[in-house]
Amino acid sequence: MSRLLEGQIALVTGASRGIGRGIALQLGQSGATVYITGRKPTNSLQGHYRNLPALEATADEIAELFDRIHKENGGTLNILVNSAYSGVQDMVESGSVPFFEADPLLWDSINNVGLRNNYICCVHAALMMVRRKSGLIVNISSAGGLQYTFNVPYGVGKAASDRMSADMAVELKPYGVSIVSLWPGMVRSELSEMLRDENKLEKMVQQAKDQLDRAFKQSESTEFVGKAVVALAADAKVQKKSGKV
Repeated sequence: MSRLLEGQIALVTGASRGIGRGIALQLGQSGATVYITGRKPTNSLQGHYRNLPALEATADEIAELFDRIHKENGGTLNILVNSAYSGVQDMVESGSVPFFEADPLLWDSINNVGLRNNYICCVHAALMMVRRKSGLIVNISSAGGLQYTFNVPYGVGKAASDRMSADMAVELKPYGVSIVSLWPGMVRSELSEMLRDENKLEKMVQQAKDQLDRAFKQSESTEFVGKAVVALAADAKVQKKSGKV
């Protein structure tokens, strides 16, 4: 693979598995030094990768994470990918229960990491990028921000993430920093494969098994998403995409 990102510094949250891991792999193979966060430290990612604690953390702990990156790289952070997400197990357990029958705290379970902590990461990353007048932030979102998917807290969180990217783009534009929302399609990840094998995924997405099987045949790999992120990071005209999905 062409090392398009040689010498660049990246942070990928939620990279111990799934989409985040696929993105981290592709960034590393493209030459970037990649800091990764995840619930479980990933020993299989070596060389260009640096393990950091998971983002189910306080604002102070997230600040410490970025302070470490700042100190180790002379204040440089070229790429932030917000891929961390929580609440999947609670979503599985709640199934297709309507919001008024579900535990109200499902909102916190889904959005404390996937929205709140992603916002905090954007703040810290932007501070570093603005000083250098360059950088790219990618918020992993989904079509759930546009149409009903899974449940109400999920959809609201994804719509808010997309709006966050759009509004942050306005304030980052004068400094040459770009931010986008990236919508992967259906992705073959460890988690989606497991849920499918246990016949839980069709209940979550409210699709018949034959429909789900057809969708899986056309699904993306996690590293396909990673290649999209690499292409964005290497695009000299990425500013034209800033604020967009």
